[in-house]
Amino acid sequence: MVSLQNHVGKITISPEYFSELIGNTVTKCFGVISMNVSGIRETLAAAFPLRKKDKSAAERGVKVRFVKDKLLIDLHISLMYGVNMNAVVRSIINKVGYTVEQSTGIGVEKVNVYVDSIRV
Repeated sequence: MVSLQNHVGKITISPEYFSELIGNTVTKCFGVISMNVSGIRETLAAAFPLRKKDKSAAERGVKVRFVKDKLLIDLHISLMYGVNMNAVVRSIINKVGYTVEQSTGIGVEKVNVYVDSIRV
């Protein structure tokens, strides 16, 4: 949970909101095939779903941390074969930073994009 205090009152934003917002933004970028699971916890959760409401395919691979009034975002993605990886990653970084800042008003310090696979 991210909690902010402003002149109106206290605002609390859930991690699920960030995952959905960022995941949908990334999957709409050119050259991105899918979001990948990151870490053993997400891998096991994807293999053995215990809850009815698990993360959607777009929300997987998104990790958001709130440090010193800024967000640190880690993304794990699969790219399409033949695209310019550098251009796609730069586009994702810019688009995610802009979308999160416009939607929540919270600054994004860093977006780390990990390209886990390239698919045909």
